[in-house]
Amino acid sequence: MKIAVTYDNGNVFQHFGRTESFKLFNIENNEIISSEIISNGGVGHEALAGLLAEHDIDVLICGGLGAGAQAALAQADIEVCAGAEGDVDEAVISWLKGELKGSDALCDHHDHEHEEGHECGGCHDEEGCGGCSGCHSAPQIDGKNVGRKCTVHYRGTLNDGSQFDSSYDRGQPLEFVCGAGMMIFGFDKAVADMEPGEIKDVHLMPEEAYGYVNPAAVMEIEIAALPGSENLEVGQRVMVSDQMGRRFPVKVTAKDDKNITLDANHEMAGKELNFTIELVSVE
Repeated sequence: MKIAVTYDNGNVFQHFGRTESFKLFNIENNEIISSEIISNGGVGHEALAGLLAEHDIDVLICGGLGAGAQAALAQADIEVCAGAEGDVDEAVISWLKGELKGSDALCDHHDHEHEEGHECGGCHDEEGCGGCSGCHSAPQIDGKNVGRKCTVHYRGTLNDGSQFDSSYDRGQPLEFVCGAGMMIFGFDKAVADMEPGEIKDVHLMPEEAYGYVNPAAVMEIEIAALPGSENLEVGQRVMVSDQMGRRFPVKVTAKDDKNITLDANHEMAGKELNFTIELVSVE
């Protein structure tokens, strides 16, 4: 048996789709006989289920993951134990003892961009940095394109007509595995039954996009308790880590001489989104 755990600095990384490393464990007679840490190989989170399948993984232990990722892992016959946290080795030992039980840790935080830039030393809020506080179970996606590599062009606009993203403008289509957790749920759902050459317009409510604004994900923290935050400016988007070493993207929304306010909500949270999607090809 082989077990994979989302890995970050010795701890269970909390977002399957954003994990950069896995720790793999070889198990015999219900005991760990060897382990190794592997990189995601530079692939996007649409390919992570396939990566684990290539390593003959039987069980994945992780924090949160999307419904699409869960479906892709199920298709690869990989058992999932979500909702884990803390030390990676201890999580595996607990699973082997039957003490680690999966929880409802499906997330709707399916960014297709990684945050870059400043990283602070730690976020000491008791609730972490928003984490998966808005997580919920979403229905799985059905359709002939689920599990297949799809190439699309798209244009995204808000209800006022303003454009927030366009693959047409970049001159390069987007590739992803439908239903594997890369895209927001409503986008995946729209593509699931499309035909190559088809163009579809969809209107997504927040629950099928980036979720609603979660007040618990807005935190006021003492600057002295967050090393490096003294150099941040209002409007800046940065990565912070909580006491467990879990990293989250946040936006600085306010700052004074003593405190800084960080918002872990996605910048599109609470917004209705409109997409024109053109399915270029399916493999």
